[in-house]
Amino acid sequence: MAMSSLTDVLNKNSSAVEMLRNSKIGMYVYPVVAGEFTNWRDEQAAWRNSAVLFDQSHHMDELTVEGPDAEKFLAYHGINAFSNFDLNRAKHFVPVTPNGHVIGDQIVFRERQDKFVLVGRAPTSNWLMFCAAYGKWNVRLKYDPRSPSRPEGERVIRTHYRYQIQGPDAPKIFEKMNGGPIPDIKFFHVDQINVGSKKVKALRHGMSGAPGLEIWGPYEDKSYILSCILEAAKAAGVDIVRCGSRAYSTNTLESGWIPSPLPGIYTGDGMLAAYRDWLGADSYEAMGAIGGSFVSDNIEDYYVNPFELGYDFYVGWKKDDFIGKAALEKMKGQTHRKKVTFEWNAEDVVDVIASAFRPGEDHYKWIDFPQPNYASTSADLILKGGKKVGMSMFNGYSYNERCMLSLGIVNHDIEVGEVLTLVWGEPNGGSGKTSTERHKQKEIRVRVSPTPYAAEAREHYADSWRTKKAS
Repeated sequence: MAMSSLTDVLNKNSSAVEMLRNSKIGMYVYPVVAGEFTNWRDEQAAWRNSAVLFDQSHHMDELTVEGPDAEKFLAYHGINAFSNFDLNRAKHFVPVTPNGHVIGDQIVFRERQDKFVLVGRAPTSNWLMFCAAYGKWNVRLKYDPRSPSRPEGERVIRTHYRYQIQGPDAPKIFEKMNGGPIPDIKFFHVDQINVGSKKVKALRHGMSGAPGLEIWGPYEDKSYILSCILEAAKAAGVDIVRCGSRAYSTNTLESGWIPSPLPGIYTGDGMLAAYRDWLGADSYEAMGAIGGSFVSDNIEDYYVNPFELGYDFYVGWKKDDFIGKAALEKMKGQTHRKKVTFEWNAEDVVDVIASAFRPGEDHYKWIDFPQPNYASTSADLILKGGKKVGMSMFNGYSYNERCMLSLGIVNHDIEVGEVLTLVWGEPNGGSGKTSTERHKQKEIRVRVSPTPYAAEAREHYADSWRTKKAS
């Protein structure tokens, strides 16, 4: 019998963990955009030293929610307060399950009193589309999924293009694009600027912690807008660097956002059981992969809550009700794990690479540079004295910092500066993922470091989850 839902896929496997650890989906791909325009080292350096151009048009879902109940619908299905969410604003929107586990996150833009646009990874889009069907809400949803990971040469069209320009020289480009000084746009606020003959929306943002704006508009304007950006940079005397998909994902290592926590939806009754029945057998949740040295029989050991990710100050405690409120109220005041950056020991990393050049020996799991995207969600063991004290959840190399970094969570009593052990590679020679070659494990020393790791992001970023201390 053909499988039609996530429930069917789970029933065919011995456990959710085994299903996800042995997924055949392959490498996680940032689609369509070229891997490199120059080289990924110079592309990383550009957001620190000059100006970088990110093309964000293809790797994220876009979900439009509009109608009389649009605000109530989003407020009920996310932890965020909406009382101060005016027009032309954006928020970091975080939904959780009834049990308080994070499902995902997206950026939500308010375009009208009754219209919102959400942009980000699939788990949040899927959850909201289910919730609109599951409940009685007077809302209309329009879904524009991310571009195919492997379009095989076929033409790809989205609703909107999205470009982001960042770096210390970015303001010079904005002024040339606009034909004069741009409006003073506050962090996560939206205004309009001129780009050639077009007026476009601009969000004050900065993923790597550097100054920047994100602009967007109809996809058919994409080529024209790109040419205007490049011409403005040239006129401003700025050597803008286009960033390819290889370097793109690594900017978060310096600014501290964990992009792909495992959605906490594989357990739970009631609404969550109905959700698993609703999700397709070809959904992100059914086909995604867990990679790494941490293996547990309990899928809930991979879940995280808002307190652990530093999102607890988003919680709209004064709202009458929202999904997960009761569970989060029980968690409030408890001791939680906290988010940190792990700085990998250079000698240990070099030994991993060197093992591939020793004929006749088993080698360690290859570290792809700049980011080893061999699974949708990473989960590597962090040990202290042989005991688990945390989990590394996203890793990669920063040319700006000249080191391998990862983001993850540790027990509350672990201090910045401590040297712990990260187990690199999967047990028993590797899992059944097609993205994982046969290998042996390696213990890598890691120093617990602040989040954000980059001083620029830590010292100058607008007050947000990046600068708040975890509860």
